Formats: sequence, C-alpha cells, structure tokens
Amino acid sequence: MSLYMEEEGAVRLPFDTEETAELVIEAALEYEGCPYEAEINLLLTTDEDIREMNQMFRQIDRATDVLSFPMLEYGTPGDFSGLEENPGDSFNPESGELMLGDIVISKDKVLAQAEAYGHTPKREYAFLIAHSMLHLFGYDHMEEDERIQMEQKQREILEKIQILR
Repeated sequence: MSLYMEEEGAVRLPFDTEETAELVIEAALEYEGCPYEAEINLLLTTDEDIREMNQMFRQIDRATDVLSFPMLEYGTPGDFSGLEENPGDSFNPESGELMLGDIVISKDKVLAQAEAYGHTPKREYAFLIAHSMLHLFGYDHMEEDERIQMEQKQREILEKIQILR
C-alpha cells in the first residue's frame, strides 16, 4: 500500500497522523477484501481550504470534515472484480497499484468534532479515514439502508484496530 500524504496549515494533530492513516487504510483494505496493493492520496488541510474545495467540487459553501474523491467506479460497492479489464483506468502503470483516490481532511474539524463528540482527535481522524475509504470503495450514504451499512462497516473497521470511542 502506498500512502501519499501532504499537510497544509499551522495546526498539527496530537498524534502520528501518517501511522494512524496507514493503520486505518490497511484495516479497511483487508476488511473489504481488496485483492490488490492500493494507492491513496491524503491531504490534511484547514477549514478554509476544505471550504474552497467543497464549494468548487460540490457547490456547498461551507467547511466540511472530509472529502472523498474516488478514482474508480464499481458496479457494486466493494466489488473489485472486473477492474483488471481496463488496467490503464484503474492501476498505476509505474507501481501496478490500484489507484483508489484522494481523501481530504480538515484538521480543524477533527479537533472540533472530537471535542463535541467526547472522544480523542485520533479516534475522530481514524473515523474520517474509515468513512472516506468506504467512499473510495464505492459506498455511499444517501439512502437510509446505505447509511446503516456504512455505519456498521466503519464501526467494524475501527473495532478491528481497537480505535474506539
């Protein structure tokens, strides 16, 4: 697995963000049964920068906690079969890794939401990565049954690595 991380802004989270991201991403890949080595880009940024991205890509003019930009389209969420049919669309030609997509997280929101929900910033950060990984696997939460499924998967991924509320 290759994780390409960038960090913007002066705020720093009070734990090893790269180690935690790798732990959650590996757990999500294993949980979902991804048969490939994968590549993920992760940007840690500010409320202001994520607000601009949210406006640009979703036409919503406010900061959000996480944005997910999947590189793949799935017939069924989490179904990795058929991706090799068009390898140029799915796999990095240099590394051979499956290009899952990009995750953008607001560090400001991680800290604020951790305090609001009464858990650690590390737990909030891990939750946002697990949530975003599910989006990169094709899951969504627009309908009630999809929301319930995603919540269960998020909980099980975090339980697996013992990052709990």
